[in-house]
Formats: sequence, C-alpha cells, structure tokens
Amino acid sequence: MSNNHYPEITIKAVLLGIVLSMVLAGANAYLGLFAGMTVSASIPAAVISMGVLALFKKSNILENNIVQTAASAGESLAAGVIFTIPALVLLGYWNTFDYVEVAKIAAIGGVIGVLFTVPLRRALIVTAKLKYPEGVATAEVLRAGDEAKKGTADDGSGGLKTIGIASLVGGVMKVCQQGFGMWHAEMFGAISFGKSIFGLGTDVSPALISVGYIVGRNIGILVVGGGLISWAVAIPIYSAMVGFEGDALDSAWDIWNSKIRYLGVGAMVVGGVWSLIKLFKPLVEGVKASLDSVKNQTADGDVPLEERDMPIKYVGIALLALLVPVFLLYLDIIQSVGIAALLAIMMMVFGFLFSAVAAYMAGVVGSSNNPISGVTIATILFTSLLLLAILGTGSGVGAASAIMVGAVVCCAAAIGGDNLQDLKAGHILGATPWKQQVMQIVGTLSAAVVLGLVLDILHTAYVIGSPTLSAPQATLMKSVADGVFTGNLPWNFVYIGGVIAVILILTDLRQERMGSDFRVPVLAVAVGIYLPITLTVPIFIGGMINHLGKKAGGSEASEKRGLLMSSGLITGEALMGILVAVPIFLTGQKDWWPHFSGFGLLGPVLFIAVIYWLYTSVSKK
Repeated sequence: MSNNHYPEITIKAVLLGIVLSMVLAGANAYLGLFAGMTVSASIPAAVISMGVLALFKKSNILENNIVQTAASAGESLAAGVIFTIPALVLLGYWNTFDYVEVAKIAAIGGVIGVLFTVPLRRALIVTAKLKYPEGVATAEVLRAGDEAKKGTADDGSGGLKTIGIASLVGGVMKVCQQGFGMWHAEMFGAISFGKSIFGLGTDVSPALISVGYIVGRNIGILVVGGGLISWAVAIPIYSAMVGFEGDALDSAWDIWNSKIRYLGVGAMVVGGVWSLIKLFKPLVEGVKASLDSVKNQTADGDVPLEERDMPIKYVGIALLALLVPVFLLYLDIIQSVGIAALLAIMMMVFGFLFSAVAAYMAGVVGSSNNPISGVTIATILFTSLLLLAILGTGSGVGAASAIMVGAVVCCAAAIGGDNLQDLKAGHILGATPWKQQVMQIVGTLSAAVVLGLVLDILHTAYVIGSPTLSAPQATLMKSVADGVFTGNLPWNFVYIGGVIAVILILTDLRQERMGSDFRVPVLAVAVGIYLPITLTVPIFIGGMINHLGKKAGGSEASEKRGLLMSSGLITGEALMGILVAVPIFLTGQKDWWPHFSGFGLLGPVLFIAVIYWLYTSVSKK
C-alpha cells in the first residue's frame, strides 16, 4: 500500500532527526573507541521517534521513517570518523583534535558516501532485491507502531520504556565503574606452562553483551574464535619459541600488542580485497542496470514518487564539486599539487568501490557485520605503499596522508552500507527516496558538527589510545600506515594472517556449497584476532543469549524486546561514558570524580545479573 500522500519532511521530523543524529553519533563514537565495533541504530531511532512523535496530534509512519533515516546516518558516520581520525593524534601528526578539520573530513566523506549510494539504490534494492535485514526490521517496527497507533495497542511508548529502563541500567553501571571507580572494567588472568603463556578474561560491560546480542550467534562465535586464535594458539606458540621475562600477564599483553595482533591486520587486508573480488561482477551489473533505467526515463512524471531518486545529473555535478575540498584537504598535508590531485582521484575511486562493497554487504549480512575496517585497512596499506614509492622513507607526512585518504573513504563506506538499509525500509513503506537521501545528508552534517567535540572531550578525559579507551581500529590504522614508512611493520605476522584469511575464505566457500546457515565471513574472524580477548568474550556471550533465547521458545516479541534492551544498554553506557568525561574536560582535573573502593565484586555480580535479565527477557514464550 502506498503511503505517499503522507507528509514526510516536516519541521518536527527534521528537528528530531538532527537531535537524534547528534546523540547517537556521540554514543556510537564512544562505543567504537571502547569496543572496536559499532552497531546499527536504525531500530532504536525508529522506536524513539515513534515515542516522541506520538506526543503530537498529527504524525505518520513516513515522518518516523525520515527521523530514523537522519539519525542512523549520523550514527554510521561516527564509525567512519573514530576508526581513522584518532590515528592522526596517535601518529603525533596532530597534538589534539582539530574541531574544524574533524568536521570537514567527516562532512566531506559522509556527503560523498550519500551521493555514491544514490545510483546504488535501484541497483541493489530494486534490481538485485537484496535482503537488508536491518532495513526490513526497521520497516516492521515502524509498521507495527503505526498499526498499534491506529488501534488501541502500544503506540511505540512501550518500546521507548524498554529502551529507557535498559539505558538507565547501562548508564548507572558505567558511572559507578568509570566515574566512581567502584570496580575494575575487566576480569583477566594469565598462566604459564613452561615457556607458554595462556591468557583469558572478559570485560564486564553490558554494552558488549548487547553488541553480541545484536550481531547474533554466528558472528559472536567467529569473533571469539578469532580471539582464541590469538590467545589460545598464537601467543602460547610464540612465547614457547621466543620465551618471556617477568609477569605472565604483562608478557602476554606485550606479545599480543607488538606481534600477534598483526595476524588480524593480514587477515583484514586479504578479507577486504576478497570482498571486492567477490562483489565486483554483481556490482558492475547492478550499477549498469541502474544507469540504464535512469536513461530510459523520459520525465519525472513517468516515475512513481516511491521510485524517485535525486537526479543523477546533480549527483555527478556534486561529486565533481566535492573533488575540490578533497584536493585542498590533501594539499594541506602533502604540499604537492600533483600528489594531492592523485590522492583525490584515488579517494574517489576507492570511495565508490568500497561504498558499493559496504552497501552490498549490508544487503547480505546487515550493517553491523559490514567489512568497513577491512576495506579501510586495504585502502591505507595501498595508499601507504604508493606514497612510499613516491616520497621515500624519509617523508614525515606519508603516514598522515595515507590516514587522511583512508578517513574520507571510511566515512563514505560507513555511510554507504547504513543508508541502503534506510532506503530499503523506505522502499517497503512507500517513502520517497530523494527525500530520504536529503535527510541522510542532513543527518550526516548534523553528526559532523558534534563528532570533533565528542573526540576532544573523550581525549581530554580518558586519552584515546590508553587502556581506558583503546581505540582498537584507529590504533590498527596508525600501526599499518606508520609501519610501512618506518619499516617496523612485522610483515611475517601480516603474511601469516593473510594465510589464515585464505583458509577461512576456502572454509566459507565450502559452507556456501553445502548450503549451511553457519557461514564464516573472514572479516568477523579477523576483527576477533585483532581485538583484545576481553572484548570478544562478552560479544560471544551476547550472541549465545540471542541463540539460546530463541531455542528456549522465545517469541518474535521477545526477540524484539531483546533488541530494544540491547540498544538501550549500549546507548545508556555510551552516553554516560561521554557525560562522565565532560566535567574532566571542563576542569582539566583527571581526578574530578571521587573514588570509592571496596566494591570490587559488585561489578562482576551486576554483569552476571544483566546477562540473566537479558536472557530471561528474550526466552519468554
């Protein structure tokens, strides 16, 4: 049924979309710097939108869709920013976060990502009919809320209450742990057998359990499997061969940090390249079909409202215009017109290819499982090697230039995958694509305005790259770019990681031939190899809660409740992580918060209680 007689872009929808974009961008930025993974915010944004717009006399399903479109664009831009831009500070190229520069990079990369997805919408949603699971789920949530509103049932405020309670739980636990220092963030131990070290532990974060619940059992198993490759196989073998000195726990972390995590780098690079190879043919065919269908349209009047994209002519003009600020961005670092022009062209080529890969993968496995880190590392490694050939090892700006190319590409790719989910939801609901594309730009620009400030606040309070806020992905990008120019990259481990990736790819191809529902996407394992084991264990627990809850006979309503609870726990913990940092940022006092000792056991007890609460909620029949 077409809904196109409803108003879509209204003042209240635009304002709410801008606010939610900013809030969810901040929350996802914290989550990504803390956990190395981000999650799609389309569903919580849709539920919050329904709850808020229900307070108005007139509101409709397409307004709610417009709100979640803007909000999730902001959330996905956060991933592109925090995976790359902190690397400029970690490299020492920046001393602190330059607000204007961060806003500029985020806005340029994000808008390019939106424009790249315009010709892909018809190719991937209409022609290829890809699944886009989060897009379908978002449409169902909006539809259920709309039907309930027309009847006597819940109008979305029930879902808002679930998110609110879970946010409160996540937020209180965060302020007690991070602000008041009542318990340690993780439980970890290491033992040695002869010369071999074995380490295992878990972070006691409800947000990580929630990430696991959202990505599900398969990805949870693969992520922890990657962690075990590092901690139960590679570290014991390396320590037995080379030996270690001093404390087993400190030695395990040193070995992992300096050597073993580069297995994940190799696996991610091979995984990113494999994603391109695998998707190249269907993408070329899809884009060709999309451009042909645009060419065959004689006038807008022949096209129904729900099929009207931004005119492709204007998209092309806008992309050409954006080449200028991209060129100036690189000229500012590299001080060479020729090299800056080369980098700008490379960015556009990589940006389109990887936005297309991200958009295609989001359609197949969902936004939360997107290979953004893999394709960004491939971009940074290739750009670093090219600049090394041009500039030589003496260049002080080569690594920063490679990161800057990767940053714009990563922002474009992050936006690409998530935006197609929103357009899929709109396609199901009968929304107007060009209006959603406009709101994606609005959401992107809103998030770009706040992300520089969020990074500055978090860096002042916690120091990005420290154990408190380790920024795993940005640390990885920095290590790759810097390692190429200094010659310090442990290539042997990168090559072994590449071999592991090839084995995983062959395993996945076998699973595909057998028609198995348990697939082995190489990038999920690669991320697990690279992340600390303390982050992968709770993600695995969350994935198993999802699986066991369904197995115990949990209904669709229970599954949806679990999704909303998880979204709330993530949002509450992430927002409180930022709020705890604000007084430290304002006063410059690291010890602003008073600390209370003697509550060490409370953290693990509450962590187990959250696991039990989530499981009982999702296993109700």
